[in-house]
Amino acid sequence: MKSVKFLLVLFFLSIISTQIYSLPRFALRYLDKCSSCHFNPTGGEMRNENGFVFGKNVMSMISPRDDKFPISPKLSDNVSFGFDYRSQFLYSQEKKRTDFQDMTGSVYLNAAVSDKIDVTARYDFIWSIWEGYGTARILPNGSYIKIGSFSPNFGIKLDDHTSYTRGGDYGLLFSTGAIRGLIYNPLYLETGIEVGANLSDIINLTASVGKSRSNSTFAADPTWTTRLELSPSINKVGLLLGASYTSTKTKSFNQVTGSVSNLPTQLYGGFAGIGYKQFTLMGEFDIATDYISSGGRSSAMMIEAAYQVLVGLEAVIRYDRFDPDTNKNKDERAHLVLGFEFYPYSFVEVRPQYRINLEDPSIDNDAFVLQFHFWY
Repeated sequence: MKSVKFLLVLFFLSIISTQIYSLPRFALRYLDKCSSCHFNPTGGEMRNENGFVFGKNVMSMISPRDDKFPISPKLSDNVSFGFDYRSQFLYSQEKKRTDFQDMTGSVYLNAAVSDKIDVTARYDFIWSIWEGYGTARILPNGSYIKIGSFSPNFGIKLDDHTSYTRGGDYGLLFSTGAIRGLIYNPLYLETGIEVGANLSDIINLTASVGKSRSNSTFAADPTWTTRLELSPSINKVGLLLGASYTSTKTKSFNQVTGSVSNLPTQLYGGFAGIGYKQFTLMGEFDIATDYISSGGRSSAMMIEAAYQVLVGLEAVIRYDRFDPDTNKNKDERAHLVLGFEFYPYSFVEVRPQYRINLEDPSIDNDAFVLQFHFWY
């Protein structure tokens, strides 16, 4: 049993940030939007020129904040490239052993077809997954239509998928119905269409319909996702309020009969955040019906607080909790993440974390993680 738990710890730590998302707290802190720094209108992945300059000149402790050594992600006037690579060193308290692992390695390419239409592609050469879509910002007020293969817009897109509002403990025991997070694990992509409407400067509404890439049959029902976000600011205080909804089908495995059935899963969620100067606080709470079992109700939550100690160094604490069946007691899983995010130089990040796993009864299975992130 202990060996299984150890493998589970190693596995879910190894998939941290398999898809590279933006840090939503940056947008909250700087009273901006994630799309200001990314080609993806819902944020994350490849950075545009603003995001490149932010990573080069603003967020790191020591940066070449001049043009003596000019660098650019542009291959030509309308074509840009980028990449992300993450690896980690980890230590398990349970087995008293260490390990080194690759986590992700993505290359990006973006080509502007016109001033309002561009295409974006991503290939992860470690996980052998790809993503590609075209975005046309041809609707009023900078609103857009996106078509292709992408991750749907639900909740707060943390860059750590071990949060239970994202993929949670996805992987080793995922197919057996064991405790896990929501469907948004690192490999989850849909092929479909998304429409984003900027109803005002502070109100954004997105809606998408698509088919999970894990289900290739025409008979599969599509997944519907919608998300409403309000991002007002009062003086220098940034606020974030919103709600998400998804209607999908998830697979349930019966350990007794060995059969697999599709459940008509509904996901309902709300999220909020506040940012003031160096401090940000974000949270999300989601309810899933018919997710783990037919007629069952599950809940997932995340709370993250971050403080910028100085330029290039942030202290972060996050609490994650998942309850697979709200009608049962002592089946919850939770973890507390304590760590720092250190940006010593442009496009370099070092992220030490101590992860406290919380369960009943308590087990000495905490872990230390030291992540390395390079991007361009």
